[in-house]
Amino acid sequence: MILNALFFYLFAGVTVASAFMVIASRNPVSSVLFLILAFCNSAGLFVMLGAEYLAMLLVVVYVGAVAVLFLFVVMMLDVDFVELRQGFLQYLPIGALVGLVLLIELVLGLGAWVISPEIAGHGAEPMPVLSDVSNIQAIGDVLYTKYVFFFQVAGLVLLVAMIGAIVLTLRHKENVKRQDISKQVARNKEIAIEIHKVETGKGI
Repeated sequence: MILNALFFYLFAGVTVASAFMVIASRNPVSSVLFLILAFCNSAGLFVMLGAEYLAMLLVVVYVGAVAVLFLFVVMMLDVDFVELRQGFLQYLPIGALVGLVLLIELVLGLGAWVISPEIAGHGAEPMPVLSDVSNIQAIGDVLYTKYVFFFQVAGLVLLVAMIGAIVLTLRHKENVKRQDISKQVARNKEIAIEIHKVETGKGI
């Protein structure tokens, strides 16, 4: 029990500290690295709760794809963040209003849960509990049978997003030799070989 509490406070403390450094760091690359650290520690918390699928999802999808992709985009595009911060005061009232609305929603949600904990599951359709299978197997059975169409659509959306990111960041440099398969296949001896008649005692 003491070991579980120790690991919980370790993961939770590092997660909160990393989340604070994400918004406090001036360097965007450092912010992304702190974000990756927060995701990894959150995955540790999910493992302690017995939600292995969510932990794996955090590491594979968010750390392995989203955060790393964002890091490379920040490094490649060389965004001028000083120029972006100049319009901060212009959008401050709108951001404060959105933050206030989110705060009210959180207070109402947490207050209702504290006052009446049973209201959280009120009106929801009870899910069948499968005691003989693991978490990941149960989610996989539902995902690849009942929601397989939505799963495939999400995969297509991610594929289009990946192609769009490649197209936006791809830059062709001039005076760079590139491989042309059609020209290589169409080569013949007249194109590939150049014969010079060299006289005796003289070089080319």
